Amino acid sequence: MKRTVFNEDHEAFRETIRAFIEAEVVPVYDEWFAAGQAPRDFYYKLGELGVFGINVPEEYGGAGLDTHKFEAVQYEETARAGVNFGGSGVHVLLALPYIKMLATDEQKKRYLPKFVSGEEMWALAMTEPGTGSDVAGMKTTAKLSEDGTHYVLNGAKTFITGGVHADRVIVCARTSAPREDDRRFGISLFAVDTKSEGYSVGRKLDKLGLRTSDTAELAFVDVKVPVEDLLGEENKGFHYLGRNLPSERWGIAFGAYAQAKAAVRFAQQYVQDRTVFGKTVASFQNTKFELAACQAEVDAAEAVADRALEALDAGELTPAEAASAKLFCTEVAHRVIDKCLQLHGGYGYMNEYPIARLYADNRVNRIYGGTSEVMKSIIAKSMGL
Repeated sequence: MKRTVFNEDHEAFRETIRAFIEAEVVPVYDEWFAAGQAPRDFYYKLGELGVFGINVPEEYGGAGLDTHKFEAVQYEETARAGVNFGGSGVHVLLALPYIKMLATDEQKKRYLPKFVSGEEMWALAMTEPGTGSDVAGMKTTAKLSEDGTHYVLNGAKTFITGGVHADRVIVCARTSAPREDDRRFGISLFAVDTKSEGYSVGRKLDKLGLRTSDTAELAFVDVKVPVEDLLGEENKGFHYLGRNLPSERWGIAFGAYAQAKAAVRFAQQYVQDRTVFGKTVASFQNTKFELAACQAEVDAAEAVADRALEALDAGELTPAEAASAKLFCTEVAHRVIDKCLQLHGGYGYMNEYPIARLYADNRVNRIYGGTSEVMKSIIAKSMGL
């Protein structure tokens, strides 16, 4: 079946990004892996390549497009090479939609040119210690000063991807107490300058996977946030978060599918080269059956991921459909990558092989952006259960 989701422009971008990865990432990726993060100057290179500006209006230095298909190509190409671009994914997939949706013209003029160039890297700080998926339970507060010029931010966040290198962070905080009939009320969003006094980055978290993506704890002690950096209206933050969750979950779904596809490629190459008992591992019937089953699952995940991508670009991807795509694609990737690692034997357990890193990187897909259990709850609710 011919794939129809991408056109000539996307394939030209694929060639560009593949060449960029081969030249700028693959030769130094082991260094990034050992350091636990991509270097800050790498993001300037992505800015120069135009990756950050694809969906940014032309007046702010972007390409003025409105599509997630170039992001999708990037997911496929990074997975294919067994690398990732550090914390840059949250910069585009998580932060940009809030800027485009909520920022005033004045804010866009301040934020977007530096966003496009990589001069200001953005992150999203939602999760808190002890709250996890319960966003409405957050304790971080932002209180308006008596003179009305700024908010005073206090609290802590954890598991913040891109948090070490971030120059601005969209922080979710309580500006009002929850209502008795609506505990989601009272949350607001702020574009916080990480150079602000009282803002601090705690330890860089030691993760199982995604080793080159910096993930941090953040703390706010009487941080003054100018009222000019409030995004959208006060107390409507939970509503805004809900509007952007489908795109975030699509991104996780598509990324998981791309990882599964890459895993089959890695395994196929390995079993054709590896010899056991005088024969290639690929020549054994079990190998053929395992890889055939994996390929069938990847084909199905690709169809689901592509369908969700088309719906997202059309503005029609519902929360339940996004949850379904995330649940299916991440569970497929879990099964496929595990089988492909098994086909590598002992070498599959070595970090020098991309399948080992992929195995560790993939595990979080069923946790962040809402756990698989949360996805099932959303889907069940949409079924009237």
